[in-house]
Amino acid sequence: MAAEQDVYSRQGFGSRLEVKGRVGLLIVDFVNGFADPAAFGGGNIAAAIANTRQVLADARKHGWPVAHSRIVFADDDADLNIFGLKVPPLTALKQADAASAIVDELAPAKGELVVSKTVPSAFFGTNLSAWLAQRAVQTLLIAGATTSGCVRASVVDAMSFGFRPFVLEDCVGDRAQAPHDASLFDIQQKYGEVLAYSALQTQLLAGPVD
Repeated sequence: MAAEQDVYSRQGFGSRLEVKGRVGLLIVDFVNGFADPAAFGGGNIAAAIANTRQVLADARKHGWPVAHSRIVFADDDADLNIFGLKVPPLTALKQADAASAIVDELAPAKGELVVSKTVPSAFFGTNLSAWLAQRAVQTLLIAGATTSGCVRASVVDAMSFGFRPFVLEDCVGDRAQAPHDASLFDIQQKYGEVLAYSALQTQLLAGPVD
C-alpha cells in the first residue's frame, strides 16, 4: 500500500478529521445472519462483534445516541430491488426471521433506534439522519458488517449528510480480508477516519469537543 499511499497523499487525499461535538454510535447489520459463516458471515466479523461490545457499553454509560440497522425484506417480496437481485439470499431476511435479528450480545436497549433497510446504506430511505441530527450528533462512530458493503455505503452517506464518520477498524468486519482492507484504505482517503477504538477512547470519554 506504500505506493498507493504516496499517490493519494501527493494528490491531497487523506486529510485528518478531529472528533467534534456530540458523539453517536451506529452499528450496521450485526445480525445473526452476518455472524454465521454458513450464511453471510465469516472472515473477521465474529471478532468485530466481540470488540463492539465494549464500545456499546461505553456509549450507554456516557449517554451517546445509539442506532442499529438490519436488512429486512417484506414477507411477500413486494420490495424486491436491485440489491436483492444481485444477492438473492438476502431477500430471505424477513422481519420474523432469526437471521435478521440483531445478535444477542449487541441487542438494542430502550431508546436506541433500529432502522430496517433493503439497501446497503443505513441512511437511504430511513429516518437515521434526522434522528441523529435531532440529538445534535456531529461525530458518528461506526461499527458493523460488512466493511466493503453496508458499512462503506453508510459511511459515504454519513459524510454526505454532514456527520464526521469515525470507522472503528477493530469493530468492522468482512467475509474476506482483501475487500475489508481496500475499503478501510478508501474510507480513510476520502470519507472519514479509520482508527481502532482504543486509539479514540481517551478523547471520546473526555466529553464533547466544540
